[in-house]
Amino acid sequence: MPTQTSALREELKQTRPFQSPAHEALLSVLRTAAVVQRVTAQVVERSGITVQQYNVLRILRGAGEAGLPTLAIRDRMIEEAAGITRLLDKLESAGHVVRERSTPDRRQVLCQITPAGLSLLAALDAPMEAMTESAFSTLDEAEKASLVELLGAVRVACREGPPAAQGSARGGQPPR
Repeated sequence: MPTQTSALREELKQTRPFQSPAHEALLSVLRTAAVVQRVTAQVVERSGITVQQYNVLRILRGAGEAGLPTLAIRDRMIEEAAGITRLLDKLESAGHVVRERSTPDRRQVLCQITPAGLSLLAALDAPMEAMTESAFSTLDEAEKASLVELLGAVRVACREGPPAAQGSARGGQPPR
């Protein structure tokens, strides 16, 4: 029986089949994310910021003049950022962000994008759009929508966590 070699197996130079279709799907998502991350970094880093800093600036641009508290920014990040304060420190030092303590709650720090931060994002808008369009140019609109839906379903499943162990000590019978 002939074995079918997937594009991912060829790309990874893997000679043995994947453990399962789910395992291949997982590695495909991770590999794709890494490739897209690299290309995004090449575009963004020409402007002297990291992809995470770019993400913070995008979030703050979307928040408008009201700005956002630090933890709200952290919660909206594409990648989890344990060092959100350090990210904001660097952006503030570069003049892209301002922070001030909230009047009603002194513990809360509100962050806002500056005109320099907006200008930086405006300069990145066209190259980022070109990179995005190029990356997804082989997919039609229906395929893009399907991809978004499928990846959303995977994220939901990951957030829900693995199913509870179902009585593995009792031959697969659920516990009583």
